[in-house]
Amino acid sequence: MLINAELLLQYQRCKRRPYLDIHGDFSQADTANDLLLKLQRDKIAHQKTILTQWNVCRPKYPKGDWQRGEAATIELMQQGVECIYQGVLLAQYSDIQWRLCELANTVFEDAENLSNTLTTSPPLCVPTSSSPKEYTLLSRPDLLVKKSGKSCFGDWIYVPVSIELGKRPKQEYQVVAAFHAQVLATVQQVEPQSAWLSLRGKEASYLVDLVKWIPQMQGILQELIQSLETEEAPEIFISRQRCSLCHWYSSCYAKARSQKHLSLIPGITPVRYTQLQTLDITTVESLAQTNPTVLENLPGFDREVAHKLVLQAQSILENRPLILPYLPPTSFHSETLALTTGDVITTEAILLSSPQQQQNSPPISPKEINQLNVTASTPDITYTAPIELYFDIEAQPDLNLDYLLGVLVVDRQTNTEEFYSLLAENPEEEQLIWQQFLDLMGQYPDAPIYHFCVYEFDTVKRLAKLYRTPHASVQPILSRFVDVYEKLTQSVALPVESYALKAIARWLGFEWRDPEASGAKCIYWYDRWLQTGDRSLLEIIQRYNEDDCRATRSVKDWLVNFFQAG
Repeated sequence: MLINAELLLQYQRCKRRPYLDIHGDFSQADTANDLLLKLQRDKIAHQKTILTQWNVCRPKYPKGDWQRGEAATIELMQQGVECIYQGVLLAQYSDIQWRLCELANTVFEDAENLSNTLTTSPPLCVPTSSSPKEYTLLSRPDLLVKKSGKSCFGDWIYVPVSIELGKRPKQEYQVVAAFHAQVLATVQQVEPQSAWLSLRGKEASYLVDLVKWIPQMQGILQELIQSLETEEAPEIFISRQRCSLCHWYSSCYAKARSQKHLSLIPGITPVRYTQLQTLDITTVESLAQTNPTVLENLPGFDREVAHKLVLQAQSILENRPLILPYLPPTSFHSETLALTTGDVITTEAILLSSPQQQQNSPPISPKEINQLNVTASTPDITYTAPIELYFDIEAQPDLNLDYLLGVLVVDRQTNTEEFYSLLAENPEEEQLIWQQFLDLMGQYPDAPIYHFCVYEFDTVKRLAKLYRTPHASVQPILSRFVDVYEKLTQSVALPVESYALKAIARWLGFEWRDPEASGAKCIYWYDRWLQTGDRSLLEIIQRYNEDDCRATRSVKDWLVNFFQAG
């Protein structure tokens, strides 16, 4: 079986995906979405930019014929060409194990100065075969760059360079670079001096610490191979940010829904999921019945997280919103809480002190948790102003461009609404729409500005700094910002799988006019607009942006009505 760098990369993101890529039924796989295709094109464009800096040679071989590809690559290495683009390197996994053990033994010998005794001593590191199967490691580094040194080819060696689209040297990139370096070592019969990442950020060239990352790579590689040998795919864990671009997302999500998997509960991270498993909390029902104090001191938890997750499970189980408890920051054991009935009780009467007592104590019911709210739990968002503004931005991250500033003006006095779509049709117009935004905000100096999540707030600060807007002009605007997401998530648990705007608004019955539209799609559409000039792409982006503003309003209005209804 072939193990390539892509499998190793994806295993670090999702332990399930490599298994499905090898053993899965591709009739159940999703087609590549527009954003993924854009990322692939962006990576190719980035590679072309990097390649202009090198005089590269590319091995010629029939597509997919890795043996002939390796032969062509080795021929170029023997010739001592300066730079090889997408060479093919092969190594047996057992050979890699032996080489790593040889390196470990050498380091130990040098450190302990045992050269006189090791001739009769057994080896310090003995590799063990993880399985009877034979695995071939396939490495295709983006570049192999010639450096001075000694190898089986002559007075030179090669070092691998990985060209990545990211701006930071992520762990997954460095592990893959170490993989290329180790396979390369078996081919040229000497360890490469270094491995490099070529990124898009300020740190365009990044030196990978092979001493650190080769051992970690080996551990991850062993885990990957062991997972591929199991009879069933590794357990599902839905993480929408990572899963959204995967071609197995739909099938995994459907299975997670059928299992009522805990990863579908907002706030359940891999770390927290592992902790819940150790306590045999594996269902929504068992989490809903858990005393929050059992979870408070576990890794990944704290007092607030524990109470929120238990209440979140109860909300999903009962299919209704629940008010989050007000938790004062002082010690449980010395405080008292006023109940909604006017009674006062000590927290020891509900939350017991010792871990053993906590395990044996009855779970807090939804009614009891809601009784702990006190008056401080009601957010200040319940205020309704005569005129309200709802603000949403569409951005193009690759260009560091905020090209659409959408504002919905709601005048409750005249019962009218007007939407302003401040659109930059090209990057040079960003400053123009920024000034238009400032002028619009000046027309409503007392109106609160509602938005969903922190991006709009941070973007206004960024644009003000970029275009040197006086602090006195920007600060009054920022002081009127109200984050609907923050207010909602601090006060209410909803029976939803995600606290993204789409999930909440759709739970309330709001629908977007273009069902397939999304923030990710807008990134793709605006990119296509710049390339093609197709105005229909701008129109669908503007509709989506307006719907986002109206969805924010629907969430805000629901929250006001929920608390006003008592």
